[in-house]
Amino acid sequence: MPLKASTEPLPELAEFLDPFTSHFLRSEGREDLERYCTGLLSDLPRKNPTTIAASIPGTHPQRLQELTTEIQWDENALNAQRVERMCDEVRGGDGALIFDDTGFAKQGKSSVGVARQYSGTLGKVGNCQVAVTCVYADPAVSWPVNVRLYLHKEWTDDPDRCAQAGVPAERTFQTKPEIALDLLDEADEMQVPYKVIGTDAGYGGDHTFLAGLEARKKHYVVAVPCDFRVEVKGPSDPGSRRADEGLREVALSEWKTISWREGTKGWLRKKFVAIRAYRTLEGTRQQLGWLIGERPARGQSGDWKYYFSNFSAATSLETMVEYAHRRWHIEEFHEGGKSLLGWDDYQGRLWTGFHRQATIVMLTYSFLRWQEWRQRQQA
Repeated sequence: MPLKASTEPLPELAEFLDPFTSHFLRSEGREDLERYCTGLLSDLPRKNPTTIAASIPGTHPQRLQELTTEIQWDENALNAQRVERMCDEVRGGDGALIFDDTGFAKQGKSSVGVARQYSGTLGKVGNCQVAVTCVYADPAVSWPVNVRLYLHKEWTDDPDRCAQAGVPAERTFQTKPEIALDLLDEADEMQVPYKVIGTDAGYGGDHTFLAGLEARKKHYVVAVPCDFRVEVKGPSDPGSRRADEGLREVALSEWKTISWREGTKGWLRKKFVAIRAYRTLEGTRQQLGWLIGERPARGQSGDWKYYFSNFSAATSLETMVEYAHRRWHIEEFHEGGKSLLGWDDYQGRLWTGFHRQATIVMLTYSFLRWQEWRQRQQA
Protein backbone atom coordinates (compact mmCIF):
# COMPACT_ATOMS: atom_id res chain seq x y z
CA MET A 1 0.00 0.00 0.00
CA PRO A 2 1.23 3.56 -0.69
CA LEU A 3 2.62 5.51 2.25
CA LYS A 4 0.17 8.00 3.73
CA ALA A 5 2.46 9.89 6.12
CA SER A 6 6.03 10.82 6.91
CA THR A 7 8.11 9.07 9.54
CA GLU A 8 8.01 12.40 11.43
CA PRO A 9 4.83 13.31 13.32
CA LEU A 10 2.62 16.11 12.10
CA PRO A 11 3.81 19.11 14.15
CA GLU A 12 0.28 20.14 15.15
CA LEU A 13 -0.65 16.59 16.16
CA ALA A 14 2.57 16.18 18.14
CA GLU A 15 1.82 19.41 20.00
CA PHE A 16 -1.71 18.26 20.81
CA LEU A 17 -0.65 14.78 21.97
CA ASP A 18 2.33 15.87 24.07
CA PRO A 19 0.39 16.38 27.35
CA PHE A 20 -1.01 12.85 27.06
CA THR A 21 2.32 11.04 26.69
CA SER A 22 2.72 10.83 30.47
CA HIS A 23 0.20 7.96 30.48
CA PHE A 24 2.73 5.68 28.76
CA LEU A 25 5.72 4.30 30.64
CA ARG A 26 7.68 3.38 27.51
CA SER A 27 8.52 5.47 24.47
CA GLU A 28 7.06 2.77 22.20
CA GLY A 29 3.58 3.40 23.61
CA ARG A 30 3.87 7.14 23.05
CA GLU A 31 5.10 6.60 19.50
CA ASP A 32 2.36 4.09 18.71
CA LEU A 33 -0.35 6.45 19.95
CA GLU A 34 0.90 9.12 17.55
CA ARG A 35 1.15 6.63 14.67
CA TYR A 36 -2.36 5.30 15.40
CA CYS A 37 -3.83 8.83 15.44
CA THR A 38 -1.94 9.67 12.24
CA GLY A 39 -3.42 6.58 10.61
CA LEU A 40 -6.93 7.55 11.68
CA LEU A 41 -6.40 10.98 10.11
CA SER A 42 -5.29 9.46 6.80
CA ASP A 43 -7.55 8.72 3.83
CA LEU A 44 -7.28 4.95 4.17
CA PRO A 45 -10.61 3.32 3.26
CA ARG A 46 -10.36 1.01 6.30
CA LYS A 47 -8.46 1.85 9.49
CA ASN A 48 -7.31 -1.01 11.68
CA PRO A 49 -3.83 -1.97 12.98
CA THR A 50 -3.00 -3.94 9.83
CA THR A 51 -3.97 -1.31 7.28
CA ILE A 52 -2.53 1.56 9.32
CA ALA A 53 0.84 -0.15 9.79
CA ALA A 54 0.99 -0.90 6.05
CA SER A 55 0.67 2.80 5.14
CA ILE A 56 2.02 4.69 8.15
CA PRO A 57 5.79 4.10 8.56
CA GLY A 58 7.42 3.61 11.93
CA THR A 59 5.11 1.04 13.47
CA HIS A 60 3.89 -2.56 13.16
CA PRO A 61 0.44 -4.21 13.28
CA GLN A 62 1.30 -6.07 16.48
CA ARG A 63 2.41 -2.87 18.22
CA LEU A 64 -0.80 -1.07 17.27
CA GLN A 65 -2.85 -4.06 18.38
CA GLU A 66 -1.03 -4.15 21.72
CA LEU A 67 -1.74 -0.43 22.17
CA THR A 68 -5.42 -1.30 22.56
CA THR A 69 -5.04 -4.58 24.45
CA GLU A 70 -1.70 -5.31 26.14
CA ILE A 71 0.49 -2.40 27.18
CA GLN A 72 -0.20 -0.60 30.44
CA TRP A 73 -2.07 2.70 30.25
CA ASP A 74 -5.27 3.97 31.79
CA GLU A 75 -7.72 4.90 29.04
CA ASN A 76 -10.15 6.42 31.57
CA ALA A 77 -7.46 8.71 33.01
CA LEU A 78 -6.35 9.77 29.52
CA ASN A 79 -9.94 10.49 28.54
CA ALA A 80 -10.51 12.55 31.69
CA GLN A 81 -7.39 14.61 30.89
CA ARG A 82 -8.63 15.13 27.32
CA VAL A 83 -12.03 16.32 28.56
CA GLU A 84 -10.40 18.69 31.06
CA ARG A 85 -8.27 20.17 28.29
CA MET A 86 -11.22 20.59 25.94
CA CYS A 87 -13.19 22.29 28.73
CA ASP A 88 -10.31 24.71 29.25
CA GLU A 89 -9.37 25.39 25.62
CA VAL A 90 -12.28 24.51 23.28
CA ARG A 91 -15.52 25.84 24.70
CA GLY A 92 -17.85 28.73 23.90
CA GLY A 93 -20.18 28.54 26.91
CA ASP A 94 -23.90 27.77 27.42
CA GLY A 95 -23.13 24.09 26.94
CA ALA A 96 -25.40 21.05 26.72
CA LEU A 97 -24.70 17.38 27.27
CA ILE A 98 -26.27 15.23 24.55
CA PHE A 99 -26.83 11.48 24.95
CA ASP A 100 -27.54 8.88 22.27
CA ASP A 101 -26.34 5.49 21.10
CA THR A 102 -24.79 4.21 17.90
CA GLY A 103 -24.38 0.78 16.37
CA PHE A 104 -21.49 -1.09 14.75
CA ALA A 105 -22.43 -3.90 12.37
CA LYS A 106 -20.38 -7.05 13.08
CA GLN A 107 -20.02 -10.58 11.81
CA GLY A 108 -19.81 -13.55 14.16
CA LYS A 109 -20.40 -13.76 17.91
CA SER A 110 -16.99 -13.22 19.50
CA SER A 111 -16.68 -9.41 19.57
CA VAL A 112 -17.58 -8.10 23.01
CA GLY A 113 -21.23 -7.04 23.27
CA VAL A 114 -22.20 -8.24 19.80
CA ALA A 115 -25.76 -9.57 19.59
CA ARG A 116 -28.83 -9.52 17.40
CA GLN A 117 -30.32 -6.27 18.63
CA TYR A 118 -31.93 -3.09 17.37
CA SER A 119 -29.60 -0.37 16.16
CA GLY A 120 -30.77 3.05 15.06
CA THR A 121 -27.67 3.21 12.88
CA LEU A 122 -28.81 0.10 11.00
CA GLY A 123 -32.47 1.07 11.25
CA LYS A 124 -33.38 -2.51 12.13
CA VAL A 125 -32.46 -5.51 14.25
CA GLY A 126 -29.08 -6.85 13.19
CA ASN A 127 -25.88 -8.45 14.42
CA CYS A 128 -24.06 -5.51 15.96
CA GLN A 129 -22.47 -3.79 18.92
CA VAL A 130 -24.19 -0.76 20.45
CA ALA A 131 -22.45 1.99 22.42
CA VAL A 132 -23.99 4.80 24.46
CA THR A 133 -22.28 8.13 23.83
CA CYS A 134 -22.14 11.57 25.43
CA VAL A 135 -21.18 14.78 23.61
CA TYR A 136 -20.64 18.34 24.83
CA ALA A 137 -22.27 20.90 22.53
CA ASP A 138 -22.60 24.67 22.71
CA PRO A 139 -23.55 27.18 19.98
CA ALA A 140 -19.92 27.44 18.85
CA VAL A 141 -18.35 23.98 19.14
CA SER A 142 -18.89 20.35 20.14
CA TRP A 143 -16.73 17.36 21.09
CA PRO A 144 -17.20 13.89 22.60
CA VAL A 145 -17.14 13.34 26.35
CA ASN A 146 -17.43 9.57 26.80
CA VAL A 147 -18.46 6.22 25.32
CA ARG A 148 -19.68 3.06 27.03
CA LEU A 149 -20.51 -0.29 25.39
CA TYR A 150 -24.03 -1.63 25.96
CA LEU A 151 -24.16 -5.29 26.97
CA HIS A 152 -27.23 -7.22 25.86
CA LYS A 153 -28.75 -9.55 28.47
CA GLU A 154 -27.50 -12.57 26.57
CA TRP A 155 -24.03 -11.35 27.56
CA THR A 156 -24.67 -10.40 31.18
CA ASP A 157 -26.53 -13.70 31.69
CA ASP A 158 -23.39 -15.58 30.60
CA PRO A 159 -20.52 -14.80 33.03
CA ASP A 160 -18.10 -17.15 31.25
CA ARG A 161 -18.61 -15.38 27.94
CA CYS A 162 -18.10 -12.01 29.62
CA ALA A 163 -14.92 -13.23 31.31
CA GLN A 164 -13.49 -14.43 28.00
CA ALA A 165 -14.07 -10.96 26.53
CA GLY A 166 -12.50 -9.23 29.54
CA VAL A 167 -15.71 -7.62 30.76
CA PRO A 168 -15.16 -6.42 34.35
CA ALA A 169 -16.86 -8.72 36.85
CA GLU A 170 -18.85 -5.85 38.35
CA ARG A 171 -20.57 -5.09 35.03
CA THR A 172 -24.19 -6.20 35.28
CA PHE A 173 -27.05 -5.59 32.88
CA GLN A 174 -27.97 -1.94 32.40
CA THR A 175 -30.41 -0.36 30.01
CA LYS A 176 -29.07 2.30 27.68
CA PRO A 177 -30.72 5.11 29.71
CA GLU A 178 -29.10 3.70 32.87
CA ILE A 179 -25.71 3.77 31.14
CA ALA A 180 -26.41 7.36 30.09
CA LEU A 181 -26.99 8.32 33.73
CA ASP A 182 -23.65 6.73 34.64
CA LEU A 183 -21.94 8.73 31.89
CA LEU A 184 -23.65 11.86 33.22
CA ASP A 185 -22.25 11.19 36.70
CA GLU A 186 -18.79 10.70 35.21
CA ALA A 187 -19.11 13.97 33.27
CA ASP A 188 -19.93 15.69 36.56
CA GLU A 189 -16.87 14.09 38.16
CA MET A 190 -14.81 15.51 35.28
CA GLN A 191 -16.43 18.91 35.96
CA VAL A 192 -17.80 19.38 32.45
CA PRO A 193 -19.77 22.68 32.51
CA TYR A 194 -23.26 22.56 30.99
CA LYS A 195 -26.76 23.93 31.52
CA VAL A 196 -29.05 21.33 29.99
CA ILE A 197 -29.39 17.66 28.98
CA GLY A 198 -30.65 16.67 25.52
CA THR A 199 -31.68 13.28 24.10
CA ASP A 200 -33.83 11.67 21.45
CA ALA A 201 -37.17 10.03 22.23
CA GLY A 202 -35.57 6.69 23.07
CA TYR A 203 -34.18 8.27 26.24
CA GLY A 204 -36.72 11.07 26.70
CA GLY A 205 -39.56 8.57 26.78
CA ASP A 206 -37.91 6.58 29.59
CA HIS A 207 -39.40 7.75 32.91
CA THR A 208 -36.61 6.14 34.93
CA PHE A 209 -34.10 8.24 32.99
CA LEU A 210 -36.11 11.44 33.50
CA ALA A 211 -36.54 10.68 37.20
CA GLY A 212 -32.77 10.21 37.39
CA LEU A 213 -32.19 13.63 35.84
CA GLU A 214 -34.70 15.22 38.20
CA ALA A 215 -33.14 13.55 41.25
CA ARG A 216 -29.80 15.03 40.14
CA LYS A 217 -31.51 18.44 39.72
CA LYS A 218 -30.63 18.67 36.02
CA HIS A 219 -32.48 20.79 33.49
CA TYR A 220 -33.42 18.92 30.34
CA VAL A 221 -35.15 19.35 26.99
CA VAL A 222 -35.71 15.89 25.52
CA ALA A 223 -37.62 14.50 22.57
CA VAL A 224 -40.51 12.25 23.59
CA PRO A 225 -42.73 9.83 21.67
CA CYS A 226 -46.23 10.85 20.60
CA ASP A 227 -47.78 8.60 23.27
CA PHE A 228 -45.83 10.24 26.11
CA ARG A 229 -48.38 10.77 28.88
CA VAL A 230 -49.00 14.26 30.28
CA GLU A 231 -51.60 16.15 32.26
CA VAL A 232 -52.09 19.67 30.98
CA LYS A 233 -52.03 22.25 33.75
CA GLY A 234 -55.14 24.42 33.83
CA PRO A 235 -58.39 25.25 35.62
CA SER A 236 -60.02 22.07 34.35
CA ASP A 237 -58.78 18.56 35.11
CA PRO A 238 -58.61 16.68 31.78
CA GLY A 239 -56.52 13.90 33.29
CA SER A 240 -53.61 12.07 31.72
CA ARG A 241 -53.47 12.01 27.94
CA ARG A 242 -51.05 11.44 25.10
CA ALA A 243 -48.72 14.27 24.07
CA ASP A 244 -50.13 14.39 20.55
CA GLU A 245 -53.70 14.59 21.86
CA GLY A 246 -52.86 17.45 24.21
CA LEU A 247 -51.13 19.51 21.53
CA ARG A 248 -53.70 19.03 18.77
CA GLU A 249 -56.19 20.84 20.97
CA VAL A 250 -54.03 24.00 20.93
CA ALA A 251 -55.35 26.67 18.54
CA LEU A 252 -53.25 27.16 15.42
CA SER A 253 -52.96 30.84 16.28
CA GLU A 254 -50.92 29.89 19.35
CA TRP A 255 -48.16 28.29 17.25
CA LYS A 256 -45.30 30.52 16.14
CA THR A 257 -42.45 30.16 13.67
CA ILE A 258 -39.01 29.90 15.30
CA SER A 259 -35.63 29.71 13.58
CA TRP A 260 -32.89 28.06 15.62
CA ARG A 261 -29.78 27.63 13.44
CA GLU A 262 -28.43 28.59 10.05
CA GLY A 263 -27.92 25.50 7.91
CA THR A 264 -26.31 24.98 4.52
CA LYS A 265 -29.56 26.04 2.79
CA GLY A 266 -30.53 28.89 5.07
CA TRP A 267 -32.10 29.19 8.50
CA LEU A 268 -33.80 26.12 9.93
CA ARG A 269 -37.32 26.92 11.07
CA LYS A 270 -40.53 25.20 12.15
CA LYS A 271 -43.76 26.02 13.99
CA PHE A 272 -43.66 25.55 17.78
CA VAL A 273 -45.91 25.81 20.80
CA ALA A 274 -45.38 25.04 24.49
CA ILE A 275 -47.92 24.40 27.25
CA ARG A 276 -47.39 23.81 30.94
CA ALA A 277 -48.01 20.19 31.82
CA TYR A 278 -47.07 17.42 34.22
CA ARG A 279 -45.47 14.30 32.91
CA THR A 280 -47.48 11.42 34.30
CA LEU A 281 -46.67 7.82 35.08
CA GLU A 282 -49.56 5.37 35.45
CA GLY A 283 -51.91 8.31 35.86
CA THR A 284 -49.88 9.95 38.65
CA ARG A 285 -48.38 13.42 38.28
CA GLN A 286 -44.59 13.50 38.23
CA GLN A 287 -42.59 16.56 37.09
CA LEU A 288 -44.20 19.85 36.12
CA GLY A 289 -42.67 21.30 32.98
CA TRP A 290 -43.26 22.17 29.35
CA LEU A 291 -44.82 20.00 26.68
CA ILE A 292 -43.43 21.35 23.40
CA GLY A 293 -44.85 20.66 19.96
CA GLU A 294 -43.13 21.06 16.59
CA ARG A 295 -44.83 20.94 13.21
CA PRO A 296 -43.94 22.01 9.67
CA ALA A 297 -44.08 25.73 8.90
CA ARG A 298 -45.76 27.18 5.81
CA GLY A 299 -44.41 25.58 2.65
CA GLN A 300 -42.88 22.66 4.55
CA SER A 301 -43.80 19.02 4.98
CA GLY A 302 -42.91 16.45 7.62
CA ASP A 303 -44.06 14.85 10.82
CA TRP A 304 -44.99 16.48 14.10
CA LYS A 305 -42.42 16.14 16.91
CA TYR A 306 -42.76 16.36 20.66
CA TYR A 307 -40.48 17.42 23.52
CA PHE A 308 -40.70 17.69 27.28
CA SER A 309 -38.65 20.00 29.49
CA ASN A 310 -38.48 20.68 33.22
CA PHE A 311 -37.40 24.31 32.77
CA SER A 312 -39.25 26.89 34.81
CA ALA A 313 -42.29 28.83 33.63
CA ALA A 314 -40.07 31.86 32.95
CA THR A 315 -37.98 30.06 30.28
CA SER A 316 -38.60 31.25 26.72
CA LEU A 317 -39.78 28.88 24.03
CA GLU A 318 -36.94 30.09 21.76
CA THR A 319 -34.36 28.99 24.34
CA MET A 320 -35.86 25.52 24.71
CA VAL A 321 -36.17 25.07 20.94
CA GLU A 322 -32.48 25.90 20.45
CA TYR A 323 -31.50 23.42 23.18
CA ALA A 324 -33.76 20.72 21.71
CA HIS A 325 -32.07 20.99 18.33
CA ARG A 326 -28.49 20.57 19.51
CA ARG A 327 -28.85 16.81 19.10
CA TRP A 328 -27.40 17.04 15.60
CA HIS A 329 -23.94 17.46 17.19
CA ILE A 330 -23.93 13.89 18.48
CA GLU A 331 -25.03 12.58 15.10
CA GLU A 332 -22.16 14.55 13.57
CA PHE A 333 -19.73 12.88 15.97
CA HIS A 334 -21.06 9.40 15.16
CA GLU A 335 -20.84 10.06 11.42
CA GLY A 336 -17.43 11.72 11.56
CA GLY A 337 -16.00 9.12 13.92
CA LYS A 338 -16.99 6.35 11.53
CA SER A 339 -16.60 7.85 8.06
CA LEU A 340 -13.46 9.92 8.77
CA LEU A 341 -11.70 8.16 11.66
CA GLY A 342 -12.55 4.48 11.14
CA TRP A 343 -14.39 4.05 14.45
CA ASP A 344 -16.36 1.07 13.14
CA ASP A 345 -13.31 -0.63 11.57
CA TYR A 346 -12.03 -1.98 14.88
CA GLN A 347 -11.75 -5.79 14.81
CA GLY A 348 -10.78 -6.56 18.42
CA ARG A 349 -12.90 -8.74 20.66
CA LEU A 350 -12.12 -7.45 24.16
CA TRP A 351 -13.86 -4.95 26.45
CA THR A 352 -10.65 -3.02 27.07
CA GLY A 353 -9.78 -2.96 23.38
CA PHE A 354 -13.20 -1.59 22.41
CA HIS A 355 -12.99 1.25 24.91
CA ARG A 356 -9.33 2.04 24.25
CA GLN A 357 -10.00 2.31 20.54
CA ALA A 358 -13.00 4.55 21.28
CA THR A 359 -10.73 6.68 23.49
CA ILE A 360 -8.20 7.06 20.66
CA VAL A 361 -10.98 7.97 18.21
CA MET A 362 -12.32 10.62 20.64
CA LEU A 363 -8.76 11.93 21.11
CA THR A 364 -8.24 12.23 17.35
CA TYR A 365 -11.66 13.82 16.85
CA SER A 366 -10.82 16.31 19.62
CA PHE A 367 -7.55 17.16 17.84
CA LEU A 368 -9.57 18.21 14.79
CA ARG A 369 -11.89 20.33 16.94
CA TRP A 370 -8.89 21.82 18.75
CA GLN A 371 -7.29 22.77 15.42
CA GLU A 372 -10.53 24.24 14.11
CA TRP A 373 -11.08 26.26 17.30
CA ARG A 374 -7.54 27.69 17.32
CA GLN A 375 -7.76 28.72 13.67
CA ARG A 376 -11.18 30.29 14.28
CA GLN A 377 -9.80 32.38 17.14
CA GLN A 378 -6.88 33.53 15.01
CA ALA A 379 -9.17 34.44 12.13
